[in-house]
Amino acid sequence: MVTIYGIKNCDTMKKARHYLDNNGVAYTFHDYRTDGVPETDLESWIAELGTDALINRRGTTWRKLPDTLKESLTDKSAVRLMCENPAVIKRPLLDLGDRRILGFKSSEYDSLFT
Repeated sequence: MVTIYGIKNCDTMKKARHYLDNNGVAYTFHDYRTDGVPETDLESWIAELGTDALINRRGTTWRKLPDTLKESLTDKSAVRLMCENPAVIKRPLLDLGDRRILGFKSSEYDSLFT
């Protein structure tokens, strides 16, 4: 079973979920804001994907953070930041069980599901 992580109202999430629905892919949706994200998941995602890939630096939540926090970010402080501010986690994050995929590109999803 595929799990897609993100925020319900995010436009990119809507595109990804629309793709999955239209292509008959069974999935579970996990909303960062309402369901939270366990620290252990964040730690394993950082180990697999890296902090730089996992943090959404384009969003307003990131831009509003103090520069001192952004400049001194470590893996450990990134986990704390993502727990407290789930909107800074890049989305969607697609959990395929054996690996995770960040972002939405229909061509990449095509190679996974068709």
